Amino acid sequence: MSARFRWDFPYASRRAPVIARNAVATSQPLASQAGIRILQEGGNAVDAILASAITLTVVEPCNNGVGSDAFVQIFDGDRLHGYTGSGRSPSAWQPSRFAKYDEMPKQGWDAVTVPGAVQTWVDLHEKFGTVPFEALFKSAIEYASDGFHVGHKTAPLWQRSAEIFRDFEPFQKHFCVGGRAPKAGERYTRPELAETLRDIASTRGESFYRGALAQAIVNQSTAEGGCMNVNDLAQHKGIWQDPLAIDYNDVRLHELPPSGQGLAALIALGILRHTNVANLQPDTAEWVHLQIEAMKIAIRAAFDHIADLDTMADYVTTGKLLDEESLKRAASTISAKATDLPPLQLPVSHDTVYLATADASGMMVSYIQSNYMGFGSGIVIDGTGIAMQNRGAGFVLTPNHPNQVGGGKRPYHTIIPGFVTDLNDAPLAAFGVMGGHMQHQGHVQMVSRIFDHQQNPQAASDAPRWHVTPEFDIVLERGYDPSVTADLHTRGHNVRSETEENLFGGAQLICRLEDGYCAGSDHRKEGCALGF
Repeated sequence: MSARFRWDFPYASRRAPVIARNAVATSQPLASQAGIRILQEGGNAVDAILASAITLTVVEPCNNGVGSDAFVQIFDGDRLHGYTGSGRSPSAWQPSRFAKYDEMPKQGWDAVTVPGAVQTWVDLHEKFGTVPFEALFKSAIEYASDGFHVGHKTAPLWQRSAEIFRDFEPFQKHFCVGGRAPKAGERYTRPELAETLRDIASTRGESFYRGALAQAIVNQSTAEGGCMNVNDLAQHKGIWQDPLAIDYNDVRLHELPPSGQGLAALIALGILRHTNVANLQPDTAEWVHLQIEAMKIAIRAAFDHIADLDTMADYVTTGKLLDEESLKRAASTISAKATDLPPLQLPVSHDTVYLATADASGMMVSYIQSNYMGFGSGIVIDGTGIAMQNRGAGFVLTPNHPNQVGGGKRPYHTIIPGFVTDLNDAPLAAFGVMGGHMQHQGHVQMVSRIFDHQQNPQAASDAPRWHVTPEFDIVLERGYDPSVTADLHTRGHNVRSETEENLFGGAQLICRLEDGYCAGSDHRKEGCALGF
């Protein structure tokens, strides 16, 4: 595998790849260190991913928390496992409840579905963990109790949310101690969350779904006009499932089944394998154009069809969306000019954490955890530090749409962990590109750069990105030659430049070498890759 990488760095870079027999890559340095700490104490890659993910709920609260959802792909040394840790909507969420809205709410209890992250931690540890469950919480509890220094990218997001949620009293009490959000470099403590994490650790998550924490969630929901009840929490279960996959040249991309949008990345690559994109020079207008056109088709399919898999099956199967002849026909419709697709809109956000780990035994983990939009719904369970996600905003109000809001359903999810194997299913890469609507198209770009063009993980992360908006406009990140923008305009694309790096997500990648791993971490986030 190492011979496949080029070790030049054609793009401006602030990071160097990390090559080691054990590796952790996350979006926050303290979380990366927590994962390395567990590995050095004898844990495996699953233990490391959980220690890192739990620490991230403390030190990067603008993107995830105890009230998040999570999705995972795990190569255990023998085979790949998939896990969906998203919760369902409250059972009382009938469409009539939302008739007063013009669109799905993004704040308050009508945006909150059952959080699945805590059960994800429990289930992954039960199946694969090797250290005591309580040990996974050690770093997180230390930072929550003793304080952590707020990062330079976390601080402005925190400050923005403080204004957005100025009328949410429990949010202000927990996240704006002293009457304001912290500044970069300031030390911040979260003692209430420390107690919550101790409770979750000692009860193996029972308190969150069937105990004292669950009751606190239900009591506040009732008091504030929500309808989440004890059964909604108690009945939550994650799902172990086989990932979907598609072959792309000599590698295989694996994505979790819906309601996540990973299917769109599979559709796009399934189309691109019927083009000559792999033979084109990266960063050229033709290379970008072909990928964009395939992605537009995939995004349209995602908006039209992806929903809770139980509901989606009544409309269209994943097999039909990945049908080889259909993908080939779609590829044949791509010309030198931009296609015109009707603009469609689903809620999107840029606020998520992605992390990857790998250990010397051959275990590799691809993991993603998210509140959805920043701190989520604005709901903080008073006295606990639990910020509740707003994944309900991923539903739509459109009657008879498979993703129409309803009771006991999983909403459309943007967060997707990626995994690549060779055609014999030997592991090659655990990776992700956090950032809402950027994620599926980020997966396509990483696969092409690493496996078509042999860019090492750090170079692939450093490269400028393209972005297809929900309205099918094209945004190019700074770093593309101006001639590319001009060429795409000539082809009929509505192209604009964007200097806001959050739009283009943040990648974390670990690729397998013949002996050990090469890890990269995105300069667009605060994090880092570490190894030993």
